Amino acid sequence: MIRVMLVDDQELLRAGFRMVLGAQPDIEVVAEAADGARALEVLRDVEVDVVLMDVRMPAMDGVEATRRIAGGSQDGPKVLILTTFDLDEYAFAAIRAGAAGFLLKDVPTADLITAIRSVHAGDAVVAPTTLKRLLGRFAAQLPADELPSAAELTPREREVLLMVARGLSNTEIAAGLEVAEATVKTHLGRVLAKLQLRDRAQVVVYAYESGLVVPSHQPNG
Repeated sequence: MIRVMLVDDQELLRAGFRMVLGAQPDIEVVAEAADGARALEVLRDVEVDVVLMDVRMPAMDGVEATRRIAGGSQDGPKVLILTTFDLDEYAFAAIRAGAAGFLLKDVPTADLITAIRSVHAGDAVVAPTTLKRLLGRFAAQLPADELPSAAELTPREREVLLMVARGLSNTEIAAGLEVAEATVKTHLGRVLAKLQLRDRAQVVVYAYESGLVVPSHQPNG
């Protein structure tokens, strides 16, 4: 069973998610919280695999809560951000804080369930349509911290990085490159190690912040 925690200050939304997820044979809602601070308290006592996290909440917002959750053990729960379009900048900040991905709150039920399963399996979820809107509006405004150089990447690793940045899954990348999916995972693992990145979501952030991909969605160079 995938143990899920719902963190949202709107009780009706939590009730709706609880009903939808409770109907799945492999998902169980084991905890809820109305803000980030309460979520951290609950996580001390309840084992959770995936946290569905709102962004703007009282007491402690989803960005700070995500930073604290992701800053713990690597075996801890994965955070999946759910947001509305007008709060995308907060969702982006949450990904930089360590969230495994983000979706809009009006995501189709099937996509939400698939995202939870993917995150639980260790993948990251970056919805391509949402990503385009996010980065087209905010990427150019993000502060450029010192980033590891992509010069150490091999041509194939760079190719995999760019495909991940476009929102392609490992299966789609494998098909496009005509290699085994295990080979794609190996290349992606090396990209993560060389660029000192945590997960797939941070690969996407890196690609845009470093200029390898620009907000017009075209690779640079």
